[in-house]
Amino acid sequence: MQFSIAIIALFGAAVSALPTEEKRQAYIPCSGLYGTSQCCATDVLGVADLDCGNPPSAPTDATDFSAVCSAIGQRARCCVLPILDQGILCNTPTGVQD
Repeated sequence: MQFSIAIIALFGAAVSALPTEEKRQAYIPCSGLYGTSQCCATDVLGVADLDCGNPPSAPTDATDFSAVCSAIGQRARCCVLPILDQGILCNTPTGVQD
């Protein structure tokens, strides 16, 4: 009887000492109306951005989004409607420094 209690206590201690797997939420750079993430070269008064395209790789955070776009000579933007390599109504994503 005492042996089974000792074994149960030992297993309980071993299980509680195991680290849990941390679950992280995926980074979503753009949401709502400005829901399309783009890397754009030129901003025209915040109304239109020229030479826009999808980021070459999926960004993991705001700093990475900026770095991914900077690597190809562009800036991170969130646009309402990208048409023909141009972003219409674009703004800077949250956390990205220009």
